[in-house]
Amino acid sequence: MIVERGNPRDPQVTALLQASHALMESLFPPEDNHYLSIDALCVPEVHFFIAREGDTVLGCGALKDKGDYGEVKSMFTGEAARGKGAASAILTRLEAEARAQGLSVLKLETGSLLHAAHKLYAKHGFTRCGPFGAYLANETSLFMEKPL
Repeated sequence: MIVERGNPRDPQVTALLQASHALMESLFPPEDNHYLSIDALCVPEVHFFIAREGDTVLGCGALKDKGDYGEVKSMFTGEAARGKGAASAILTRLEAEARAQGLSVLKLETGSLLHAAHKLYAKHGFTRCGPFGAYLANETSLFMEKPL
């Protein structure tokens, strides 16, 4: 498995992101969905990565540079790729990128029903925290952070 910079507009990656968005929309009310659009993932302050095996994209994730912290965004692994370690590999790469950028902490917002994601983040040293940035507390969001 290779983790490398990716292009959200690549057809395989776009399909993966659309599957992620559809899942979020099926689980949470619109006002509680905070995913980034394809265009919003293609700006200079977002570092976007994919995990792949050969020509097949397994998953993706992004680091958004927020100035004094980095925010983990768009973490998603395709159904067929789950359990292969792609999400862990991407998260490790995002952390390395945050350190290289000189960021002191990683933060994230994830859905309250995404238990596998909660386990992944906890395994990587993230702990619960309160809302940050423009996020507001709500019934369906869980906020986590990891000092670097």
